[in-house]
Parts: sequence; C-alpha cells; structure tokens
Amino acid sequence: MATSNASSNEPTNATELTETPPPLRPDAEAGEHDDGLSAFAPVRPRLFGIAYRMLGSAAEAEDIVQDVWLRWQSMNRSTVENPPAYLATTTTRLCINLAQSAHARHETYIGTWLPEPVDTSSDPTIGAERGEALKLAVLILLEKLSPTERAAYVLREAFDYPYRQIADILQMEEANVRQLVSRARKHIEDGRHASVSANEQRRFLEAFIAAAQKGDMAGLEGLFAEDVVSYSDGGGLVRAAGVPVSGRNRVATFIAAISKWCWKGVTLTWVQTNGQSAVLVLRDGVPFGLTIDASAQGINQIMWFLRPSKLAAISKSRQRLSDNTAGPAAA
Repeated sequence: MATSNASSNEPTNATELTETPPPLRPDAEAGEHDDGLSAFAPVRPRLFGIAYRMLGSAAEAEDIVQDVWLRWQSMNRSTVENPPAYLATTTTRLCINLAQSAHARHETYIGTWLPEPVDTSSDPTIGAERGEALKLAVLILLEKLSPTERAAYVLREAFDYPYRQIADILQMEEANVRQLVSRARKHIEDGRHASVSANEQRRFLEAFIAAAQKGDMAGLEGLFAEDVVSYSDGGGLVRAAGVPVSGRNRVATFIAAISKWCWKGVTLTWVQTNGQSAVLVLRDGVPFGLTIDASAQGINQIMWFLRPSKLAAISKSRQRLSDNTAGPAAA
C-alpha cells in the first residue's frame, strides 16, 4: 500500500512551489473594462472540484476559489497565455500549501475526521470528467497521501490532465509525476473494494436503515462485509464513537445498541452526496448525515456525519434548491 512518503524528486515542502504560475505574455496589455469574469466563470466549477478533492472540505475549497478570483482580478490578465491552465495551477498550488496545515489539524481532531460531504444532485460531477475521485471512501484514502501525491492523483484521475501539464503545475519532472500517480492509484486500489452500482448502493443503504431501526443484529450482519468499518465524525462537539468500529459482529453490535435512541422520532430525507445516495436524518431538530460504501461483498464502510458543520455544504445546497423551486413571492 502506498504511504505519504514522497520520492526524492518530490517537493518536500509546499512553500517550494511558487504561487504565481507561468506562462505569461509580456507584450500584452490588460483590457480596460475586463474584470476577468468571462475567463474565470467557465472554469470555476473545475477549480472548486480540484480544491474540494485536495482538501476534503467544501468551505476551504470555496475559500481557495475566492482567493484565486481575487488574485485573478488584481493582476494584468492580458499577460496570461492560457487562463484556464493558469487558474488551475494557482488553485492547485494554494491547495498544496493549505493541505500541509490541514493534515496537521486532522491529526489533532477530536475523534474520527471525515471529509465534508457535498450535494451532487444538482451538479453531479462538480466539474470532473471522472467521478471515482469524488467518492467519500476515496477521499478518506487520499487523506493518507502527501499533498503533492494527492494533487497529482486528483488532476490525473478526476480531471484527466496530461502528465506534462501536471508536471508543469507541480514543478516536477514528468517521470516523477507518473510515479506519484501510480503510487496513489495503488494506495486507492489496496484500500478499497470495487464499488457496486449507484442503484445497488442505494438498495444497501435502504436495507441498512431498515435493519438498524429495528436493531436487527442478524439482518445487519447479513449486509456487512467481513471487514466493515463504521466511522463517526462528531468533532468533539456531538456524542460519537471515539474511534472507528470494525468487524462484522462488532459493527452490528454497535449499530443495534444505538438503535433505541438513534432512530426514535426521526425524519429522513434522501439526498445525493459525492455521487452516491445518502440520508439526512433530523432528530429533535438536530440533523446528522449517513451514507455507506458497498461492494459485492457487502457494506464496507458506514459514515456518520454528526458534527453540524460537516453538513453545511449540503444545507446550503438544499436551501438554494428550495429557493429556486419556490419561485418569486406572491405580491
């Protein structure tokens, strides 16, 4: 399995990457009335997609994209030969710098840290050509990679960037980029089973909720893979299991034990997060999120998002959807 150890040719400190990427065209002048929006707006979803996969946080990804936009507005944009490449490079390098401190924060996080889920019902790909790198199970594995490895994997696997362009972005040799991507792929392949279809994943989640609500031990064990793991992210603010619970019997026992209070008086709302079915659960006015990752062997991972801030991106998306469908207010 791959680790976060970088190769000898990989930058070991994010500050070695300059934040202002080439190439520039020195003989051009900025347009008098161009604020840069015409070039920025079409690639904004992709910039957010890169940042989100790099950081596992929609809030931090939004901050990065806003930073890139402010830099783009304030510079002489007519000197940039390829605006989409320039903006993607700036985004990636800022993410690498931020990921260094983010990794340290996650290590001191109280309890289990999970990526922040995003609502993909209105934007199924968040700017990606390939959806695999968006799944929460993959984002959890990517957290174990170095920021540079993660950037190489995301740019190649999620957005199909050529190796030569990734090398330019990361200021590395192309051969070293290929090594980074290969190592990251192996890490992902070793860390998870092949996923089932979206319909099968939904069926597994529905069956899990039905068995969990009843505290049905036998039913739960029948759904689980042998190496199933239950992750609970409460961030020290909400009651949650302090460490992941693993193993078919232990996870079934845990789920059955919390069934009496977890599901009492709840309302369920089905949503799509990170390209897969998930459920928003409202209990006593407090929401939490739940989703799974499943393979042909059964449910491999159960992810509980108990800290309210982890649902912020979904809540905002739901509110926008509600506002759009409500239409203008009556006079």
